[in-house]
Amino acid sequence: VDTSDMYINGPLQVNTDHAASQSNPKSGWEAKVVEFFKDRLKEKDAHTWVPSLNDVPLHYLKPNSLVKFRCLIQDMFDPEFFMGAYETVDPSTNVLRCGRYKDVTECGVDFNSRNTVTAERQTFYCVPIPGENPWVKEISSSSRVVPSTSYAPTRQKRSYEEDDMDDMDTQPQKQREPHSGHTEQHGNGDCKRQETEAPSSQTASASHLDLNFPLPGEKGPSCLVKVYEDWDSFKLNDTLEVFGILSVSPALSALADEKDASSSILDPTESMETAEEQRVHSPPASLVPRLHMLYARPLPHNNPLLPSATLEDNSAFLSSTLSEMASVRAELLTYLTHVLLGDALAAEYLILHLISNVYARRDVLPLGKFAMNLSGCPAAALYTQRFYQIIQQLVPSSFYLGMSLQNMNQMRLVPKKDYVANRLVSGALQLARNTFLFLDETHLEQGQLDTTGVRNVTALGNLISWQKVDYDFNYHQMEFPCNINVLIASEGRSLLPSDCQIHLQSQVSPPNMEEYLSNIQLHPQTSSQLNKFRIYLSVARQLDYSISDEMTKSVEDDFVDMRKDDPQSVSAEDLHRMLVVARLLSLSLGQTSLTRDSWLRAKHIDMLRRSRMEQHQCVNGNEP
Repeated sequence: VDTSDMYINGPLQVNTDHAASQSNPKSGWEAKVVEFFKDRLKEKDAHTWVPSLNDVPLHYLKPNSLVKFRCLIQDMFDPEFFMGAYETVDPSTNVLRCGRYKDVTECGVDFNSRNTVTAERQTFYCVPIPGENPWVKEISSSSRVVPSTSYAPTRQKRSYEEDDMDDMDTQPQKQREPHSGHTEQHGNGDCKRQETEAPSSQTASASHLDLNFPLPGEKGPSCLVKVYEDWDSFKLNDTLEVFGILSVSPALSALADEKDASSSILDPTESMETAEEQRVHSPPASLVPRLHMLYARPLPHNNPLLPSATLEDNSAFLSSTLSEMASVRAELLTYLTHVLLGDALAAEYLILHLISNVYARRDVLPLGKFAMNLSGCPAAALYTQRFYQIIQQLVPSSFYLGMSLQNMNQMRLVPKKDYVANRLVSGALQLARNTFLFLDETHLEQGQLDTTGVRNVTALGNLISWQKVDYDFNYHQMEFPCNINVLIASEGRSLLPSDCQIHLQSQVSPPNMEEYLSNIQLHPQTSSQLNKFRIYLSVARQLDYSISDEMTKSVEDDFVDMRKDDPQSVSAEDLHRMLVVARLLSLSLGQTSLTRDSWLRAKHIDMLRRSRMEQHQCVNGNEP
């Protein structure tokens, strides 16, 4: 058996071997287990051997095998206790057993043993990254799992559950009977799901169970991730790639169903939960698998075309990308100019918007954000929807929100704490960092916003201005910082704030807008061109940037000169915006420090944009 097969198929055995080799329970063997897996996964392309919950249907994955999961921490539950070490009653097998990375103990625990060690772990409720676009999923899943880690499609689901029950030898036989009934109740019956069917498509099974995805219509597995160390280093809404041991023990479903007081579940506090809390915190493992974390890699982005190492650690990739950035930018500018009906200035600003990023915070002020209002969008012919679909092909995660009266009055944008079920009910603004949020105001119509509608519009305004969302905890609100690129498409000036408004000046008037955009849009067949754009946008967003003392002095002198000519024409706010534009302009060309040319170019395009806005106001009067 090769080593990859061993540690992917039998990670619990690796854990048991490390534990058994230590005579003293406090010898620190747990850290050695984690180091063992980290070292293996650092080997060349080793992480690609590990099957992913995002790509492989749950019924194809072997229980207790090593898997990975690309996810967002949607909620954090209370810590739970488990048996870190215990002995069994049977004297013939009376060795110290390890309870780490398991949900269920072997039968016959000796509760009177002095060697029993109670330990603590944290549970995170994790969901796939909200709004992750199809191209990301396709590229990520193209490195398929090696056959040894999968079940043969012909095997029946029941058979592996029986195997698993035999392996774990959990408590009484009678626990199997409620489980088979429980399975039927969820629409699986005794036979396995169809080969092609992923767990997320079990609509009948999941109908009674709200998987709490932030965005409507999302698919994919949610997961209870058990964390054994350093859980304070994780925050709500962090995006991670978790490597851990998959647990789908049917005993979990049977016990949740039966609420058996004499259960062998490792969490003795479970009986203190209310029925509603029990339902949310202990859902059937066939729908919400458990993943026992060995280690997790923070994801600064979820673009699978970039190397998994940071840009600084991958100098060869970075230097080759930087050398091509100016030429790729020119190609992208041409493409977006066509999409924006021949408006090159709007296309230039759109590129700057797409690479913007909150890089720091000063007190409450988020630095680097660049929310954009593209006014003058044609309302007819579904232009905005097609425009969004084109952007969707370029960015890893995005969400389209049509700002109709119905959506504003009915959607839950802000997450809210449910104290009965003791969970955070997600909202559409619970998004991962660097998600592209497209607000379509061309859907606005006359009517009255109700209380929910006013609250939603306020939440969008706060998100744009302060890059924060105030989660609703009933008796108080709690601020959660975010880093979301917001583009507002509107006919007139938006009712929401923005950092930059540019009015679309179309140079072409196609008789058939749908046909025009279809002909322009790059299709998946041209994936090499699309991939260049995708890499370009992700790399530009991650580059470091600095301004030399010399350039700072030059900018200050320029500002003084501009104020001399006309004190009313340039405010401190204008200077701040021009500095943001100059920063983004430099990064869009692959330059990590401000040059005199980039500063002059930033001033020039800002002047063009403002003169266009003044012209538009003269023609249309004092537009609201």
